[in-house]
Amino acid sequence: MSKSIEKTSIELYVISRVKDMREAKGMSQSELATMLNTSNGFIGQIESPKFPAKYNLNHINKLAEIFDCSPKDFLPNEVL
Repeated sequence: MSKSIEKTSIELYVISRVKDMREAKGMSQSELATMLNTSNGFIGQIESPKFPAKYNLNHINKLAEIFDCSPKDFLPNEVL
């Protein structure tokens, strides 16, 4: 029996922020994966609720560099 690992509210928030920023720049999942030095399917797995993959702090730091913003821009202003 496989155990499903659900993403938490904060993880989903970060994923949503990254996806919104990626789409606003017209960037594909594959392009972002290349910039993060990850596999092509990694971003798709992160953005899918079916997989436990998520961004870590190193990813968030690199994403801030990619999107020319602060790592704080990926986090909510209030506790979720």
